[in-house]
Formats: sequence, C-alpha cells, structure tokens
Amino acid sequence: MPKIKEILIDSIGSDINYLLDQLVDHEQVVKLIETSVIDQPSQVVGDGKVIKTGYSSQLDEVRSDAGSAIDYISRLEADERKRTGIKSLKVSYNKVFGYYIEVSKSNISLVPSNYIRRQTLTGSERFITPEMEEYESRVLSAKDKINELEKTIYKKICIELSDSHDNVLKTAAVIAYIDVVRSLGEVAVLNEYVKPKLNNKTSIVIKDGRHPTVEKLVPHGEFVPNDSHISNDDAQLIVLTGPNMSGKSTYIRQVALIVLMAQIGSFVPASEAKIGLVDRIFTRVGLNDDIAVGQSTFMVEMVETASILNQATDKSLIVLDEVGRGTSTYDGLAIAQSIIEYINGNSKLNCRTLFATHYHELINLAEVFPRIKNYNVRVSENEDSVVFLHNIVPGAATRSYGIHVAKLAGLPAEVINRADHILAELESGGRPKAQSKDIINYRQLPFEFTESKLMENIKNMNLENMTPLEAITKLYELKQVAENNNENNRKKS
Repeated sequence: MPKIKEILIDSIGSDINYLLDQLVDHEQVVKLIETSVIDQPSQVVGDGKVIKTGYSSQLDEVRSDAGSAIDYISRLEADERKRTGIKSLKVSYNKVFGYYIEVSKSNISLVPSNYIRRQTLTGSERFITPEMEEYESRVLSAKDKINELEKTIYKKICIELSDSHDNVLKTAAVIAYIDVVRSLGEVAVLNEYVKPKLNNKTSIVIKDGRHPTVEKLVPHGEFVPNDSHISNDDAQLIVLTGPNMSGKSTYIRQVALIVLMAQIGSFVPASEAKIGLVDRIFTRVGLNDDIAVGQSTFMVEMVETASILNQATDKSLIVLDEVGRGTSTYDGLAIAQSIIEYINGNSKLNCRTLFATHYHELINLAEVFPRIKNYNVRVSENEDSVVFLHNIVPGAATRSYGIHVAKLAGLPAEVINRADHILAELESGGRPKAQSKDIINYRQLPFEFTESKLMENIKNMNLENMTPLEAITKLYELKQVAENNNENNRKKS
C-alpha cells in the first residue's frame, strides 16, 4: 500500500490523486495475518499447517508434546538395534497397525521378551512395545488436538478480520480501479490510441480504426486501418462483402471493440472516433455446435440471432457475421435477407448494424432501402494471383475468390482446375455435369505454366511492396506450380 501511495503522490496533477484518501493501510489487518498465519499455509484448515508457531501458547504446547513423542519414535529404531543386536530391525508406520517394529524371521531368536507380536508376514514378524503404544497414543492425541485448535483459532481470526471486511473491499475496489486505469493508459500511450468523443447521437464515425489485438499479431505498421460511418439516419445497415481471409470479420469486430473501449472510458485504436452511445452490443459470429443440448451449428446460430432481434433497441449496435451459412444456400439467403429487412424496417429496432456476408444477392437491397449501404474489401487481381488489400471501401464485391482461397490452402491442382471449370459453367447459367474417372483425366489437363512462365512470374514480383504474408503466399504458389510442372514432364517422358 505505501508503494501505491508513493506512485500516486509522484503523479502530480493526475486525475486519480483523489483516490489517495480512499487508500487505507489496514495495518492491524496486515499485522494479524502476518503473525497468525503461516506464509505458505495448507489449503485445508485443520491439518496443523495453517497457524504460525508463537501465535497461540496452547497450540504451541500441544505441538511440543507431539514433537517429543515423534522424536522418541524416531530414535527408537537406532536404540532397539543397539539393544537387541538386530541390525536389520526397522520401525515403520501404516494406517492400519500404526507404529510397529519389524524383524526378519532369521532374527526372531533375538527378539526381547517385552515385544508384543502384532502381525506375521512371509519373511518377517511385526511387534510393538508398551512404550511404543504409549508414545503413539500421545502423537495421535496431539494431532487431533492440534487440528481442533487450529480450526478454532482460524475461526477467531476470521471473525476478527470480518470487522474490517467492508473497508478492505473498498480498498480492493480502489486498487482494481487504479489497475484498470493504469493499464488502459499504458496501452493507449504504447499504441498511439486517441481520446474518443462520446455523444447522444445515433452515429458511429471512426477514422483509421484498428483492431486492438489483431494489429499486435502482425509486423509493426502492416495492419491496414479502416474508416467507419454507421448512422441510423443514412447508413444504418452496412452489408459487407468480400472473399474469405480478406478481413471482413476483423473489421466488424474492431468497430464493436472500439465502441466498447470508448464507453468504458478507454482511448481507442484510431486517429479519430466519434461514438454515439449504445445501450448494448449484440454479436453473432463464428460457427459452433452445442452438442450438450443437441443443437446443430445452424440451430445455435438461429437461437442467438433470435435473441438479438428480440432484445435490441434503436440504441444498440448489432454485428452479424455470415448469418445463414449453416443451412442450404437458398434457405440461408432467404433468412439473411429477411433479417436485414427486419432490422432496417422495424421502427422499434432500426439500429446500427454491420452485416458481413458471402451472399452477393444481398447487395441489391441497397437499391431498394436507402439506409442500407454496400461496402467491400478491396482486392488486387492480376493474371496470376489475387492480393487481399484489407481495405474497406464503398460498393459491393464482384467475386468471392473462394477457389483462390482453396488454392492457397493447398488443395490439389486437379481439384482447383475442375472447380474453375464448374464455376465457369455455373456463371454461364448452365448446370455442371458430373464426370466419371473414365471421361476425365486430370493428369492430362493442360498445364497452366511453362518454365519460362514461372521465371516471368518471379521477375514480376514486387517484393518491396509485398507484406511477409503476401510474399510467403506467392512463394507457396510458385512452389506448387514448379512441382506440378515437374510431375507433368515426368509423366510425358
């Protein structure tokens, strides 16, 4: 406590210096605990390892008596070996028979007359003596007294401490507050956060917003910041489209986190933030089964979405990620569109919403409902590759690039080529037909790259402007191309 006060005193002008008067040293509490309780006590009160020696004279006396009896038993083995001449004699203990003297059968003739047989084993005999029984009784009796005394003493200590209960809790709350404020201040300085401006409007305006945790997982300076504008008046519901791995989920989460951080009093990861207060933040992200209650992924998704739609108000912020993907395409699309229309048109709801989706059909809603806006994640596409720029811009995505993502994941070239063929048929309005192994020979598919083409791709790589992740991805693609080219050449030869 003195150290905390010292830090606060040194922070002249700090807004938390008023807390000094609320910090109490609790000297009596500290003294009581330090003098009564062992530094590293047992987790169970009543096993003799909680109360310090010197705190209770009665407890110390019983412990001393037990110690004397234990010392006698400890010396007994050496004394009896010397007295009887049995060098292999042992004094041991178990919970069934207590303390006993064990003598091998080869030495039975040397056993003194005062030994009382307790147990016969295959190769030895176990004995006790009247003195052993007496001291064992003293040890066990003392242990019982010690355990009972400890419980009684500990209870009295707790009662005495309870008088300071309320004051200790107040001090703990102050320390917790200081800890939180200090932590928020530290991350704000280290990560160049800004002070948000809170208001009672129904808009959220963020400039150069960043995800507070994701930006720490990528090399410094490589996280792509994004602007956000959501308002009940003109941009109430954002339909965000774009390929997997492009950053949609990161973006919608970062908006929710920035709003949350602003409303708990923290600075936020952005260059500017104007936050209209929200009453609650509702999220439906990720896919999970609830096996314990027999709910499928889709059922869990619908239950959570229902909870959101039934509880949100016009002051809420809703974040929905890929709602509807847990069922068939048409069912999922129908549900997703219905949810969007409900949020947009329900006068009691009508709240700020971020809706990330792969259903490109939903982008047409912006033409019907003025307060629905389309945004997408920018993609740089050339003849040979696709680069996700992670930049959120107005407008709708034209493609999902799912096959490209599958290629990055390492699916076989035969699968990728076949998927491209099927996609082309679908986009032309046809219905692709299944092909048997007798009809299609993947190994004879025309290879996309020659060796010269491979070299050309390497030469055209703009390494200065590529992130490490993009460079690794490109290198993996080229490696796959080279391996496939070698395989084709080998087959031809």
